[in-house]
Amino acid sequence: MFWRRELKLKVVTKTLSIHSRGEGDILDITGEVRKAVRETGLKSGVVTIFVPGSTGAVTTIEYEPGLLKDLPNILERIAPKGLVYEHEKRWHDGNGHSHVRASIIGPSLTVPFVDGELTLGTWQQIVFVELDIRSRYRNLILQVMGE
Repeated sequence: MFWRRELKLKVVTKTLSIHSRGEGDILDITGEVRKAVRETGLKSGVVTIFVPGSTGAVTTIEYEPGLLKDLPNILERIAPKGLVYEHEKRWHDGNGHSHVRASIIGPSLTVPFVDGELTLGTWQQIVFVELDIRSRYRNLILQVMGE
């Protein structure tokens, strides 16, 4: 026997406006994402958080003082500011390392939700990581899909 269930998939797109203090700023956006999902009235599905732009990133971490220092420190080891970047040679804007770091972390994150609640682990928060060398206003795109 083969079960077939017709889904009534709904897609809701929202914008989350944030302001960063500049390079290394890590903002906990879990509460805003949770609120956006709840506002849709959807019970189960996924939310994708996307950063338009090439010098910001989204990931999950345990949002605590140690990791707020560890993440920028490891990024400095992986893509140091002092290296020569081809981007820098072309644009002379001082943020070649920012682009590389953002590419490594990534511009989006998808999180499932069940019964209207994000399925994050106990110590897991959704964070925006500012990698540009200056403070920025950002509009993150939240796309919520579910039923």
